[in-house]
Amino acid sequence: MAMSREVRNPAFRELRGQRSPGEFAAAVRRAAREIGEQVSCDARYIGRVEAGEIRCPNYAYERVFLHMFPGSTLKDLGFSDRGVVRGRGVCPGAEPPSRPPTGRPPSSRPCTNDPCTDHSCTSHPCTSKNNEESDVLRRAFMAGGSAAMAAVSLGLGPAPVPSQRRVGEAEVSAVEAAVRQIRLLDDRHGAAGLYQRAARPLEAAYALLDAGTARRSAVGRLHAGAGELAISVGWLAHDSGRFDDARSHYAEALATARVAGDPALEAHAFCNTAFLARDAGRPREAVRAAQAGERAAKQLASPRLLSLLTLREAGGWAGLGDRTACSDALVRAKSLFAQGTSDTDPEWMTFFVEAELEMLEAQCWSALSDWPRAAQHAERAAQLQDPHFARNLALYRAQLADDLARAGAPDRAAAAGHQVLDLLDQVQSSRIQAMLAGTARRLLPERSASGVPAFLERHASTPRLV
Repeated sequence: MAMSREVRNPAFRELRGQRSPGEFAAAVRRAAREIGEQVSCDARYIGRVEAGEIRCPNYAYERVFLHMFPGSTLKDLGFSDRGVVRGRGVCPGAEPPSRPPTGRPPSSRPCTNDPCTDHSCTSHPCTSKNNEESDVLRRAFMAGGSAAMAAVSLGLGPAPVPSQRRVGEAEVSAVEAAVRQIRLLDDRHGAAGLYQRAARPLEAAYALLDAGTARRSAVGRLHAGAGELAISVGWLAHDSGRFDDARSHYAEALATARVAGDPALEAHAFCNTAFLARDAGRPREAVRAAQAGERAAKQLASPRLLSLLTLREAGGWAGLGDRTACSDALVRAKSLFAQGTSDTDPEWMTFFVEAELEMLEAQCWSALSDWPRAAQHAERAAQLQDPHFARNLALYRAQLADDLARAGAPDRAAAAGHQVLDLLDQVQSSRIQAMLAGTARRLLPERSASGVPAFLERHASTPRLV
């Protein structure tokens, strides 16, 4: 279907030759494996490139394409310069801006996408368009929702700065603070309302990297901060059901980790990739990604990180129906968890407490169709969860409701479902709503059970996220 679009990248289309989009995507994946990269290329992605929707590939795809076509540049492949796309670009179909006098914004036709979904677009009315490199990066970062709050708190007001300003402590700290703020808001409220806003500071963070103006002392932290921000935005996409977007963000974080030689960031990227693969119905990929993350994490001396990655592996084995391998992985994960926290645990792992351990084990038993055992662990997770983090509490109770419904306890499932509905005014998560909708469908034949009719009626009247 994607190939019925107008071809706006004829150079790339010519490279495909007589191969179908699917065949060419398979060749891209093979080339990625040859150089140790991980990309999730499919026919749809090829169609988007040829249609001009992807004007510049992320770092992982860039390395793969240049490996496939030695001696070529991105321009030879029909792509735009990354600096144009991320710093001064316009939406597909817009006239390219000419460079203006210093301090004046470029003229370009405003983006007509509403909401704008092209993450490379910087000409949408909500985005800064100052053509001075440092100014556009800084203004883009200031404009970006959670990042704006972080930047203001660091004293980085929106006033223009000299065009050759060096990126230093203040900008790097703003990136790091944006990551923390996004995680906190997601923990408390869910992803749906954050995703579009969070994509903008992510673009700005990578633009800071692309500008090449960071002080030597800031380069490592800037790579790590940008990669962690990519993972955070990828998680928002993941939790909102935008799996293709999530894979792209996770792949970019992984590429950033490898460029920077950062095993902690690499382990985190693989951890989330494994989680996404499980949710997307690719359990074997989940196992491989988790194991790759474990290899990276062994350099960090963090038992808790290894425990989480081993749980991701267990989830993959459960999806494959391998009860023995899953059980073995769960035993290893719990043994590692029991070693406790350490100073080497990554900052992002603050969510990984006993309640999350119980939840991940519940999901494993659920995937293996052991509903009573799954419900036992899901209930334990809900009991242990800090009530201040409404999103996780709603998630755990949604898991519990579904496991109870499948285990033949419709009255208890309905009660747990009511508890989830009580939290939906605070939580915006497509994932949680989808889980609850599945539970409601399963309870339809159980209308005679106590509490079920009231739950079904209330669920049917609850507004859905769009």
